[in-house]
Amino acid sequence: MGKGAFRETADIVLASGSPRRKELLGSTGAAFRIVVSRVEEPEPEAWETPGGYALRMARLKTADVAGECAGAWVLGADTVVAVGQAILGKPVDEADARRMLGLLAGREHTVVTGCCLIGPDGRTAWEEAVASRVRFAPLPEAAIAAYAATGESLDKAGGYAIQGLGAFMIAGVEGSYTNVVGLPLVEVVEALRGHGVIVARSA
Repeated sequence: MGKGAFRETADIVLASGSPRRKELLGSTGAAFRIVVSRVEEPEPEAWETPGGYALRMARLKTADVAGECAGAWVLGADTVVAVGQAILGKPVDEADARRMLGLLAGREHTVVTGCCLIGPDGRTAWEEAVASRVRFAPLPEAAIAAYAATGESLDKAGGYAIQGLGAFMIAGVEGSYTNVVGLPLVEVVEALRGHGVIVARSA
């Protein structure tokens, strides 16, 4: 029996290769398997809001995996960082990471995770975009360059990991912390419980 407050009642698939999402979903105690989406991630449209784009990406990834996993509940997510309405993706290289971190230093930004849950019938059972506000401390250029040189930035939206080596940059978080890490657990657990996919272990 796994550790955690919940157990699964059905086959659950996490449509993400993110170790952070795997750890967060695993903390519930429910068993699940991972199938990584192979879908291409298009750039945001000029008119798209951060929440709208995150939801579109989550839908694409979840639907792609659901097509391979008939009979399972498939959960997908996509996290974006935004300054105003400008969406920051993953840095293409170390110089791009330094650029992004310089833009975030000393100011607030928004982290939005779009989530999608598709049921065994192939229909969308739940979707939601969850937003958190993150405030960065002022950062000297030397600290930005030193962090970017660690390589941690390169597969992270906005160029940083709040739970990793980048924690020293975070002055405050308003809203869900797990959302900033990559999966808003309160909302995800509520959705899974609401559809009977997980239940409390005492139940």
